[in-house]
Amino acid sequence: MPISIIFFGTHQFGSTILESLIADDRFSVDLVVTQPDKPVGRKQILTPPPVKVLADTLGIKTEQPESLKNFHLENGIFDVAVTAQYGLLIPSHLFNETKHGFINVHTSLLPKYRGASPIQSVLINGETETGVTIMIMDAGMDTGDILSQEKITINPDDTYPELDARLAKTGSQLLLRTLPDYIGGNIIPHKQDETHVTVCKKLSRDDGKIDWNNTTEEIYNLYRGTTPWPGIWTTLDGARVKLLKIKPANQKIEPGLIKCEEGKIFIGTSNGSIQILNIQFEGKQALDVNACLAGYWLTLDKQKFV
Repeated sequence: MPISIIFFGTHQFGSTILESLIADDRFSVDLVVTQPDKPVGRKQILTPPPVKVLADTLGIKTEQPESLKNFHLENGIFDVAVTAQYGLLIPSHLFNETKHGFINVHTSLLPKYRGASPIQSVLINGETETGVTIMIMDAGMDTGDILSQEKITINPDDTYPELDARLAKTGSQLLLRTLPDYIGGNIIPHKQDETHVTVCKKLSRDDGKIDWNNTTEEIYNLYRGTTPWPGIWTTLDGARVKLLKIKPANQKIEPGLIKCEEGKIFIGTSNGSIQILNIQFEGKQALDVNACLAGYWLTLDKQKFV
């Protein structure tokens, strides 16, 4: 008899986890709960989340409540609930409405990086490793007992989408190994070490603002962690400028100063510079460096970002 699962997830990470569960005949995903469709893009087209797209394609029943405050499960109908980047608060009254509770696939090595932005935060902080924790959910924020963990190395040029995809693959494999042993009573959950707790916040648009007095490494890490949202940005003559793609550079330039040379655009940092590869001025189309230099950029040479 397959393990009956109710799955809570929304984003591409969750879709990868869900796909792995569906493909394994030891499990039966009998209901998917995901966030409501949301407007996307400049035309604000109502778009279903990746988890719903996958569930619909495979004919799995889906529900999209605005909130779980008044959401209930028929007692005992599901063996276990699995959550993976669902994105809405799961109230504690649901935890006892499956036979084996709620299991979360969390994208950090708990107790480090509890909270809403673990993948972004490890990149912004320049960490060299992270991982996935399979944990039992409780009423706290990522405070539940740990069932299993697996580490992965962070590559020097990983951005959020790349690291998210690798963690999804790692998380899928770890979950498939962990769930049967947990349901079978072969894993003893262990408490998190509260002396090593770190917490990460939910990011806002303002978190992408560049401080040009920071080092090249700090600015590049901010870019890695905030790509694609909220993205890094700066201002020029009071207007917002998004730097869509950058890389570290070695030229010694005054912080914030723009320098154009040999078909390249550099901006100074506290210990060197970054090179701009793609840029978008407020209200304008995104430009690569060649289009930028072919236009009006050279008139900005030796001006400063703030």
